[in-house]
Amino acid sequence: MAMRISPSLNAVLRLLGGVLVIAATSLGVFYLVMQPPLGDLGHMAQSLSLTALVSGLIGYAAYRFGWMERFPGLRWTLLGGYALASLLTFFNVWVTARLMFASQHDLLLGTILLLFAGGIAMVLGVFISNTVTDRIRSLEAAARQIQAGDLSARVPVSGKDEVADLARTFNQMATRLQEAEAKQRELDALRRDLVAWAGHDLRTPLTGIRVLVEALADGIIGDPETSQRYLQQAKKQTDLLAFLVEDLFIVSQLEAGGIPLNLEPASLSDLISDTLESFSAQAAGQEVGLEGSVSTGVDTVMMDVQRIGRVLNNLVGNALRHTPAGGRVTVQAAPDGEAVRVTVSDTGEGILDTDLPHVFKRFYRGEKSRSRKTGGSGLGLAIAKGIVEAHGGQIRVDSSPGEGARFIFTLSKKTDLSSKNREGD
Repeated sequence: MAMRISPSLNAVLRLLGGVLVIAATSLGVFYLVMQPPLGDLGHMAQSLSLTALVSGLIGYAAYRFGWMERFPGLRWTLLGGYALASLLTFFNVWVTARLMFASQHDLLLGTILLLFAGGIAMVLGVFISNTVTDRIRSLEAAARQIQAGDLSARVPVSGKDEVADLARTFNQMATRLQEAEAKQRELDALRRDLVAWAGHDLRTPLTGIRVLVEALADGIIGDPETSQRYLQQAKKQTDLLAFLVEDLFIVSQLEAGGIPLNLEPASLSDLISDTLESFSAQAAGQEVGLEGSVSTGVDTVMMDVQRIGRVLNNLVGNALRHTPAGGRVTVQAAPDGEAVRVTVSDTGEGILDTDLPHVFKRFYRGEKSRSRKTGGSGLGLAIAKGIVEAHGGQIRVDSSPGEGARFIFTLSKKTDLSSKNREGD
């Protein structure tokens, strides 16, 4: 098992190693360049060792006692670091020169030059440090905006250093927070819509059932034929209630991340034929033409028959609701490369441009009245979209006001879905 070194010990080892490397390198360069006698080399080694020891102790003391952490700002911390480095530079060179220079004049001149060089280094250090502190101030200002609730705050990214990496990470965090807030707002809206939907759409069939059952239970209806008609009406309301509850159940599965599918090779043409037959009486009652066509090469498709049947029912039912008497609803299926394209079109009033981006949203209805006769539950198209996408397909709508609507979805003939969408996996 590898031994882990604490951060403080690691910092001390880096300081000690750096001092030793610099001292050894300086002695090596001195020997190679000057070729001094052994006596002078020994004196130089002693002076460098002394100054290196003192510099190392001062640097460790600054780290150990947190001298650099006592400043009121990063700018002053950097300035303090530059000052300490300049002082240690002055100390190292001056002591070595004091030991090596024979001339007092040269020592004084060297001292003045060292003071000048240290001052220039301090000024340049402060000037360059501004680039770091200004970028950190931008980060701080953006963080305060985020804290105040402005999630659109971003930081300009410049450079390739750690501060630039921090700015990029900050911007990514802000983007994630903004997305999370938008998602939360959407969920809150969905909850409010769900309450409104449950309060209206579920209450309507329940109220009808209660009225019919109370009439039968109170013995108000004595005629067997009328009683049978009431029972049939109650059954229709019960079927409607079951349909709405099933819608809600599918929506909850969509919220949970997927719809379980029972995939099997099946005939899409037979499914379309069954769908048209189930709506034929309703279409005849509305005086709307209902027809379909399936091109060769469509069958067979790997799909969940019940779920795709639900998609067709939702799209055809939606088309019939929005097609006036004398209009026509058409269902067509044709091969589309490795997929199958199904089109449900009508000659109804069409969809407004402002409504087109929202037609597949849950609980959305183009008309503001919540009439079931024209508006549906607001879940049918959202459920259709969820089922098609669970099959790996896509769904879209083309429409213009007064020119009807065309809902088009595709299903891959080689569906390969993850196990989370398969029942029994």
